[in-house]
Amino acid sequence: MHDAAVAHFTSRAPRATGTLLALGIALGGCAKKGPPSGGPPDLEPPRVIASAPDSGASRVARDARLTITFSEGMEPRSTGESVALAPRVEIRQRRWSGRTLALVLAHPLAPAQTYTLFVGGEARDRHGNPLGAGTAIVFSTADSFPHGLIAGKVDARGFSAAGTYLWCYDAARGRGPDSTARDFDALGLADGNGQFRVPGLAVPGRYRLWAFADLNGNRSFEPDADILAPVDTTFELTREQPTASGLLLRVINPRAPARLRGAVLDSLGDSLGIVRIFAVSDTDSTVRRLEAVDDRGGFDFQITSGTWRLRAFRDRDKNRAYRPADEPASAPLVMRVEPADDLTGLTLVLRRPAGVP
Repeated sequence: MHDAAVAHFTSRAPRATGTLLALGIALGGCAKKGPPSGGPPDLEPPRVIASAPDSGASRVARDARLTITFSEGMEPRSTGESVALAPRVEIRQRRWSGRTLALVLAHPLAPAQTYTLFVGGEARDRHGNPLGAGTAIVFSTADSFPHGLIAGKVDARGFSAAGTYLWCYDAARGRGPDSTARDFDALGLADGNGQFRVPGLAVPGRYRLWAFADLNGNRSFEPDADILAPVDTTFELTREQPTASGLLLRVINPRAPARLRGAVLDSLGDSLGIVRIFAVSDTDSTVRRLEAVDDRGGFDFQITSGTWRLRAFRDRDKNRAYRPADEPASAPLVMRVEPADDLTGLTLVLRRPAGVP
């Protein structure tokens, strides 16, 4: 068991693996949200309510008819294009019958192979509501369903965990993400609470995970927009211990701003002007943030990662600029912030300028 293991990592490019894996499915169009005929607007997200084969099924025929049934009518294009098989099998045709999507495969399924049929969260109903976290259906053409499992939670910092893909690779093959192959050996999807499961793994076996957050929703990894982060641990599953569970994977969005929260204390009894917070980047003084505190002196604002000088002052003439000679201010607070930091309890105390009674 790997109970309560914690992996801390930020998005970074893999080493010596070439370009990174894109899911390779074109983004479908989106229907506009609107009221269903004769009723209130439909704001309920759709769900997958049935599939053939069922998740966990074994002895699935190599020429099996694969179907997915949704809770309501779906927008055909975005939904059809969000559906794929891993390991990759070309889908020749997607046929709709009411709320059920049937897949016509270009080739038969491989013998003794475990597959994940997944629906990305970009699938939408006819009123534009997205599926959200997505759905994974795992089945096998082998005589029995492999009982290896990796499970845990994505602790997302600076983005929503829902719909994060967990790409799983057999470490014995020595492969990492590739730009076109979509060749992961298994796949998991994080739900709305960040919980994920990667079932159907052969044991004994050693596995690596990569977390992929498709932040721009186009199902293709783009380094400037998305997150692709390797989990540094290799998970070894044995016949005696076929499950690695209770994992906590902390994934940080390197582009997420830091959040600063706290209060300004003013014991001077001055009521002129407006109390403001200003932050100046230590590396570029032209990069500044200026915020007014609330009625109780509290502040809550965001800045990019880096080193900053934070200060509060009473802007007596309301010109949004600090005058050291006659405006009360706090001592500067120099702080280093990292992406997605959430710093609370910060306190800045206003004091009179030197020489002012």
